[in-house]
Amino acid sequence: MSTTPETPGSSADAAEPGDETLTAESVIRVAAALIVDDGGRLLLVRKAGTTVFMQPGGKYEPGETGAQTLARELHEELGLIIAPDALEPLGTFLAPAANEAGMLVEAEVFRVTVLEPAAAAAISAGAEIAELRWVHPDRFVDLPIAPLVTERMMPLLD
Repeated sequence: MSTTPETPGSSADAAEPGDETLTAESVIRVAAALIVDDGGRLLLVRKAGTTVFMQPGGKYEPGETGAQTLARELHEELGLIIAPDALEPLGTFLAPAANEAGMLVEAEVFRVTVLEPAAAAAISAGAEIAELRWVHPDRFVDLPIAPLVTERMMPLLD
């Protein structure tokens, strides 16, 4: 996994009291996408067998950088083809895992720009994704949303 410079809101800033006791076994490391359309809606996904919506992305494979992981996951999960160098790094963030009790997720987050309406319309659920939705943040109360989104990504929208 590549290292990301510490930025405001990064995992160092996002750590909770007592996090100094975290072990590698209690942290799930992923690369995740912040995809926002021109109407201010976020693209969120729900994996099969879960109820919580989260950002698209996934776990690293050996030797991959965060950008390579995310580009691969976006292609597998949503059919998007995006070059790793087209992803804008936003930082690394720590939050409670949405679907694994007692675990934390450490996400290297990238902004993904999908400008063409046809490209946004062509996004479809694949691989382990059961559902995708474009959701405006004022509608989050209507859905179960992962803490990574609600606690760490919202400030990045401004």
